[in-house]
Amino acid sequence: MNKTAFFSFKARIDIIGVNPFVFVPKSVLNKVFKQAGKEKGKIPVKIKIDGHDFIQTLVKYSGDWRLYLNTPMRKAARKDVGDTAIFEIRYDPDERKVAMHTKLKEALKNNKDAKKVFDGLAPSRQLEILRYISFLKTEASVDKNVVRAINFLLGKERFIARDKP
Repeated sequence: MNKTAFFSFKARIDIIGVNPFVFVPKSVLNKVFKQAGKEKGKIPVKIKIDGHDFIQTLVKYSGDWRLYLNTPMRKAARKDVGDTAIFEIRYDPDERKVAMHTKLKEALKNNKDAKKVFDGLAPSRQLEILRYISFLKTEASVDKNVVRAINFLLGKERFIARDKP
């Protein structure tokens, strides 16, 4: 099977808790599993939402495979909960490294308490913060969200739809 082929499906964006997602049809899941050579654990994927490219991870939660759609993805594709979109998905064999934005690195260097909390977070939560900041388009957004991330780490503010680190 071609590891670079995308598989298309149409889906309605649902929400569980505060997390928007789509269910991936079983026929498409089976093709992605075949590309990945596995059908357990997290599966890194490349997706398109109405033609907009993103990287994401396909995960199984409460017995169902879900493709979660973060805010930057939905904003870029101009889609929200309740909307229907055309999705394309394929396994992504590329290593997933998200570099820490220099402004976040500097802010953590200047705030040892926030750095200690960040270092103590699960790798998946660290990645969630890094990824969120890396998707931002303007320096003003980066500046504002670095402050929010530090406040979140210090327990002062919600960030990435979470109350506490």
